[in-house]
Amino acid sequence: MASVHPFFHASMLKTSIVPLECLGVEENLSYEKVPVEILDRQVKKLKNKEVASVKVLWRNQLVECATWEAEDDMISRYPHLFPSTPPLA
Repeated sequence: MASVHPFFHASMLKTSIVPLECLGVEENLSYEKVPVEILDRQVKKLKNKEVASVKVLWRNQLVECATWEAEDDMISRYPHLFPSTPPLA
């Protein structure tokens, strides 16, 4: 993390204009993140253990906005996205 600078300049921010219809905002102005599909999977080795992550496509989001999430957390919260998941060791 030594190469990551903790500050950024406002000029580095990008403007983002999204039509409200695409956001899926409820009448009470709430927004629920709902996973649609698992796009990719990766395993990173950290010293003595391996950490599995999955790239998740969320409802009303572009593929470019998919996020990496912990696989075990996603399996416990959204098991329907993992129909053929082997048992965890």
